[in-house]
Amino acid sequence: MTRTHAIAQAAAHFDRGDFFRTLQTLVACPTECQEPSRSASLHDYLTEQLAPRLQALGFECQILPNPIAEAPPFMVARRIEADAAFTVLGYGHGDVVLGHAGQWRENRSPWELQADGDRWYGRGAADNKGQHVINLTALAEVIAARQGRLGYNVTWIFEMGEEIGSPGLNAFCARHAELLRADLFLASDGPRLGATKPTVFLGSRGGFTFELRLDLREGAHHSGNWGGLLRNPAWRLAHALASLVDAHGRILVPGLLPRELPANVRAALRDVQVASDPGDPAIDPDWGEPGLTPAEQVFGWNTLEILAFTAGNPEAPVNAIPGSARAMCQIRFVVGSDDDHFLQHIRAHLDAHGFDDVQVAQSGELFRATRLDPDSPWVRLALQSLAQTTGKSPTLLPNLGGSLPNDVFSETLGLPTVWVPHSYPACSQHAPNEHLLGSVAREGLQIMAGLYWDLAEQGGAIAQAVRQQHDAEVLAK
Repeated sequence: MTRTHAIAQAAAHFDRGDFFRTLQTLVACPTECQEPSRSASLHDYLTEQLAPRLQALGFECQILPNPIAEAPPFMVARRIEADAAFTVLGYGHGDVVLGHAGQWRENRSPWELQADGDRWYGRGAADNKGQHVINLTALAEVIAARQGRLGYNVTWIFEMGEEIGSPGLNAFCARHAELLRADLFLASDGPRLGATKPTVFLGSRGGFTFELRLDLREGAHHSGNWGGLLRNPAWRLAHALASLVDAHGRILVPGLLPRELPANVRAALRDVQVASDPGDPAIDPDWGEPGLTPAEQVFGWNTLEILAFTAGNPEAPVNAIPGSARAMCQIRFVVGSDDDHFLQHIRAHLDAHGFDDVQVAQSGELFRATRLDPDSPWVRLALQSLAQTTGKSPTLLPNLGGSLPNDVFSETLGLPTVWVPHSYPACSQHAPNEHLLGSVAREGLQIMAGLYWDLAEQGGAIAQAVRQQHDAEVLAK
């Protein structure tokens, strides 16, 4: 069998409707990790859906507890070959955000995969069930085409809490580092740069969410009787927010910015065009850090956004001055940022500008920023493989604009991380009408079949060279 045959078989799997039927079964599992009543569904997705499919490919599967009490479990699946040259670690998450039943167009059910032209609607179709099923299906075709032998080991880790910040993932990987030991991390999540643009990204921007809050008094007071006499917390908080970011979107707190935009990252982004698909929102050219291209803004720099801002009751306002106001804000940041001290930088800035009455506190987990060196030989292999399979020049993003728990794999496990996404920016993930594009899924199956095949042919030499370089660097120190 040949590489071409494996790719053709992956495409045939799609064309027969087999891939749609598999994804249809998985989307029907209501794995809403935010909903406590769905805990059984989270466990069943691993044991009843994924484990049998993996065991059929020769994997041994273990369901292991989360180090955090009452958090969802993990599954580790391992396929070991005698005399394997290296190991690839894969990842997926079977949990989804809330289904938002009743809010989908044409009254679609979030738990029923429905095709409307190229769009396949269903919760989890794009994030992340469709993506890890693409990879598992492609891997199965390569195993079959190579008569059961890849020449490398494959380990998968699946979690069921990514949509609530991956609780326990870092501690789990640290505890089971030997079980998860590998030479390369290869996975799929997030969007391509565009629907027709095969993409590789090497990490993700970090995510830091924080709350600004101003509590001035108990309850609200009539605006006619007390207006002009009482400080309005909404005005105070609005000015505090405006001190952080100017009217053109530029961050005004130096401690929240990265140290630099590295030359090889700038070079990788030179020809990247963002927001180029039909239906994408128009970019505001005068917004954000001056002097940066749109691609550099999203993939090479930091942003600070207000996610929500409330005072009083906007749905049913009363003629009263509210007693408190709050805003939820988020920093998306790249490697080279002082994320360990974001709170201190914000606190010092607010105090220096006379807003010592505004409280600031971190909200939720911190996602660290990560980025594999674009010059890595694993990156060259991935780019060459995608180009050979698709006949297109793939887009290389040094990191995703959003945030993923990539730091667990790159820092805690110390692995080079390569992501090949199978979604696109307008997929409506996390919202009603989430969908996967059938055309992207079919191409994704071909891409991953080609990449898993090329790892079998070239990965051993790369793994050996990387190990030798690492050993030399250790000796030099």
